[in-house]
Amino acid sequence: MKLLKTVTSNATIRFQDCDPFNHLNNASYINYFMNHREDQLIKQYNIDIYKMAQNKGVSWVSNSNKIAYMKPALLMEKVVIESQLIDFDNSNLKVEMRMYNEDKSKLKSVIWSGFTHFNLLKQQKEIHHEKFMSLFKSILNPIDETNFEQRISRLRSKKTLNKIQLE
Repeated sequence: MKLLKTVTSNATIRFQDCDPFNHLNNASYINYFMNHREDQLIKQYNIDIYKMAQNKGVSWVSNSNKIAYMKPALLMEKVVIESQLIDFDNSNLKVEMRMYNEDKSKLKSVIWSGFTHFNLLKQQKEIHHEKFMSLFKSILNPIDETNFEQRISRLRSKKTLNKIQLE
């Protein structure tokens, strides 16, 4: 079975996650992105980070998040969330995640999340096992941009170009 390089899931924006204007609260975007990624790690790659932490004392911890809000996600709106591994090394991962409206015609938000492989028992960074390095090589889906601001600028200009082409 070929492993997917970009994984996708659907979600509905819930009341408890919204601000008084019925927009998804800025902080809640990260929860939707992380829930998506955790679910897809299990579904697509059979990696349960919580079982790993319980049984082996290792998992990944978040080390950074860079997020851009493009369009508001609204109460009870159905959204599509995509993610892909865009970079990795012997103990770190960088994942890009994108939230769209249901038909993927509007990009709502983009986040780059960094994760460090971590030994919870020793309280220190852990080196990825060879089986993980092999998996990461097979699912790596890099992008052209090397920094977040360039990526967001390109996505915004791409959106503008698409809009001009449709008119």
